[in-house]
Amino acid sequence: MGAVAEIEAAEVASWRDRLGEWFGLIADDFFRLETRRHAREYLTALLAPVERKNGWQIAEAVGHARPDTVQNFLMRALWDADLVRDRLAQAVSETIGGADAVLVVDDTGFLKQGRYSVGVQRQYTGTSGKVDNCQIEVFAALVSARGRALVDRELYLPASWVGDPDRCRRAGVPEARLDQGLVTKPSTARRMIARLRDAGLGFGWVAADSAYGSDHLTRRALEEARISYVLEMKSSQAVADAEGRKREIANLIAEAPAAAWTRLSQGDGERGPREYDWAWGLLPPGGELRTGFVRSVLARRSNTDPDDIAYFLCFAPDDTSKQQLIRIAGTRWGIETCFTEAKGQCGMDHYQVRTWTSWYRHVTLAMFAHAFLQTTAATNPKGAADAIDSARRSSGICWA
Repeated sequence: MGAVAEIEAAEVASWRDRLGEWFGLIADDFFRLETRRHAREYLTALLAPVERKNGWQIAEAVGHARPDTVQNFLMRALWDADLVRDRLAQAVSETIGGADAVLVVDDTGFLKQGRYSVGVQRQYTGTSGKVDNCQIEVFAALVSARGRALVDRELYLPASWVGDPDRCRRAGVPEARLDQGLVTKPSTARRMIARLRDAGLGFGWVAADSAYGSDHLTRRALEEARISYVLEMKSSQAVADAEGRKREIANLIAEAPAAAWTRLSQGDGERGPREYDWAWGLLPPGGELRTGFVRSVLARRSNTDPDDIAYFLCFAPDDTSKQQLIRIAGTRWGIETCFTEAKGQCGMDHYQVRTWTSWYRHVTLAMFAHAFLQTTAATNPKGAADAIDSARRSSGICWA
């Protein structure tokens, strides 16, 4: 064996060991030895370059002639996807969490055919940019300078499903979920944030787009818990000016003098620094405001199209700088990258399952696989690309 081959073999062995350690975090959550073996196989296939990570192709990848074993593992085997999610969140927090980390909430769509997969209907999704037959899922991701990974997930049930209990029961929706009735996406996000905070997840900030940021209950819950935020607002969002009058945030920002705008980078993108013009102003301390905190407005304007302006409402300690708030606003792209990576690299949306339990199990393990890649890359001096390549070569599957 040549020197290069020896180095590569050593790297593969190292990554295989790390995959074993990572799986060890959740191994005890699969009570039967057989179920534990199937879980390891499933996770391995999600990390391997399988074209479509559905039941048939995962079964073929791990050496099963038919998908029955894989389907049984997702539908009927005894294990709790929420326990796996909790271990995942803690492991991610220990690797990339901290006071500077941001919890980002957002939703994404999984395009699906037919009408029997749980939660599916024709609805708008940013995945395709139009109304499509799809499922909508709310996610939370932890994002910091050390990496990014998804840490929670909830399947959104639209009104057409909540209003049809028989259809829900056929898809295995739990009675407890049916008792909640129609649950909004912002309320789902609030529940996630509270659960992750109570679990001790390491984050100091919350960021979200206007679908969540414009929800006053979300802002109130964060302020009551003293959780700092940078939340995008709709242009029509009402805020109080210096005289205490309610003004639309877009009109308030329009009155900012030219000197208030500063060109700064929101962070590095694929083509270098993402520069925008920024304006920031403190709001009067109206309403109940926690001691030591202030509210402010932040605006981001395109440096090529002055009419392209994004608006943010901020709640943070009174010594927080404009640059810090801009950095937090810039972390929101991290969850979009997580969606792209988890779908493309780990098959998060490749499933062909229809039931509630199977959906949560597949998506949770895909999140786990993605977090393995990201947390490994965070400690890998060669970077994420080598981390992914090494993890796949260490999967134990030989590919032509």
